[in-house]
Amino acid sequence: MNPQQPTCLAGDKVRRLAIIGGGWAGLAAAVRATELDWQVQVYEAARQWGGRARTLGARPAGTALSHGSQDEPSGLDNGQHILIGAYRETLELMRQLGVDLGATLQAIPLDLRYADGSGLAVPGWAARWPQPLDLLATSLGATGWSWHDRIALLRRSLRWRATGFTCPEDLSVTGLCTGLPPRVVAELIEPLCLSALNTPMAQASAAVLLRVLRDALFGAGFGRWRGADLLLPRVDLGELLPEPALRWLTSHGAGLHAGRRVARLERTQNGWQIGGESFDAVLLACPPREAARLVRTASEPYQAQQDQDDTARAQAMQLANWADCADALRYEAIATVYAQALTVEGKPAGLPQDSAMVALRSGPDAPAQFAFDRGQLGGPAGLLAFVISASQGERADIEQQVLQQARAQLGLQQLQALKTVVEKRATFACTPGLQRPASAIAPGLWAAGDYIAGPYPATLEGAVRSGQQAVAGLQAEALN
Repeated sequence: MNPQQPTCLAGDKVRRLAIIGGGWAGLAAAVRATELDWQVQVYEAARQWGGRARTLGARPAGTALSHGSQDEPSGLDNGQHILIGAYRETLELMRQLGVDLGATLQAIPLDLRYADGSGLAVPGWAARWPQPLDLLATSLGATGWSWHDRIALLRRSLRWRATGFTCPEDLSVTGLCTGLPPRVVAELIEPLCLSALNTPMAQASAAVLLRVLRDALFGAGFGRWRGADLLLPRVDLGELLPEPALRWLTSHGAGLHAGRRVARLERTQNGWQIGGESFDAVLLACPPREAARLVRTASEPYQAQQDQDDTARAQAMQLANWADCADALRYEAIATVYAQALTVEGKPAGLPQDSAMVALRSGPDAPAQFAFDRGQLGGPAGLLAFVISASQGERADIEQQVLQQARAQLGLQQLQALKTVVEKRATFACTPGLQRPASAIAPGLWAAGDYIAGPYPATLEGAVRSGQQAVAGLQAEALN
């Protein structure tokens, strides 16, 4: 296919699609739409692509982050993201874009152990056992757990599997775990809930967590990986997907417009207009509040006519209801503290046992749940990332608490904070019975993003799938 002359969907007409938002959902949608011969233009308000999973700044190849200076560190991501083997659509998209998955991702079997070795991990000798035998080995081999803890987890997991990993939509994760031993809840369920849903257990949706557990623990993985395998990026987030997607889209004739915020949507007789440019369809892949703002601008002509026109009244109400649903979402923050660890001799230090990641015991004054050794993942030696899901409090307080937590739990006495990143609207609060906005808004107007109605919480896989599914809906609509 000649990327400059897309094949027509119907007759002689080339269909034009505007995608507003250049995060993972928008870029996944742009690739899929281009494959389907839409003429795609992507608008991103920021000057950097990737949305809430992006590289903060460029760092010259081969250079390390400085410590002990006033220079702002660069080459960091806006958070320490990880993937799992169950992210099949995301991994397939990366492979399609030419990403060498083996080189860019370090895979380890599920491992939620603490620095002292206690906790849950798939034993190396059972990593390739068939399901659910691997879960059996993992549960029975949990270090530091009593036999009561181990058997209780195994029984509950098999019960969830027997019921199809379903539960009432209004049930919280706390309610789901009633009767489980406190250690199982504190060392497994709570960190899984926070990392997957970014919502505290008492307010988190049990139904969504069970869907995640179903796919991770019992679902198929991608390629040679199992669903629960942890995939830690060895490269910046930008190179993991956004930059390969931009290169692919450019080579296939898509238009890319960074630093261009769309002011309003205008409905026309034959489609939509953005800044005077005509499109057959628009896909909103921007944050929910920005999408709601644009939907409200699209509803203004209908609102002006609704007193005289029943059709206009219905259309105005449809658009307003969608915008209200998007605006009603609540948000949870994620904080990431990047720090340089040194030995007493001033040499770079890493995590205990040279681990790429360890779990941390969190509490009121110890906010981080996980620590990552970026030096083990291709970054500068001694660079650590501490992740605080459902983060609360001021940036400076979080930073000091994490440094103290690392000293107490990891024995890292020489630790200097480099940068603390707080994404205040990192994810929506994934609460029981939450009503999420639909992908289809109006004819020719769709939305994509990890907040759109679907089975998953706010994850990279949820964003990619949403973008692809929205394009599938637009394609079906265009052909009807």
